[in-house]
Amino acid sequence: MTNEKSNEGMEEALSSDGSFQRVFEALASAPRRRILAYLAHTSLTAGEIAARFDMSKPSISQHLSVLENAGLIAKKRQGQFIHYSIIPNNLANTLNSFVQDVCPIARPLKKESRQIADSKTSSR
Repeated sequence: MTNEKSNEGMEEALSSDGSFQRVFEALASAPRRRILAYLAHTSLTAGEIAARFDMSKPSISQHLSVLENAGLIAKKRQGQFIHYSIIPNNLANTLNSFVQDVCPIARPLKKESRQIADSKTSSR
């Protein structure tokens, strides 16, 4: 089998339900990549995420919905708040994390995520 046929088969397997396409569409947006960087080490509420952006809460909510539909993040209700977290055993998130480590924009966001996680741990 040639590489071209192998790649076509892999694309068909990954995109039979559109999930492959949804992941690429989710990662195509800079704000969504930033959200993933903020969620790298900790879960955050929509309000905590929105506080880090200069955009409306409905816009943040839409970005979170796209990321969730792509299977990149999950939400969990805790009391009156919904906490969003990255899905760790996801190939796209793993690859995105490697890219964030060398990205001059995402690297500080991941550092902030680690600091938030550490402060949550120390306050318990």
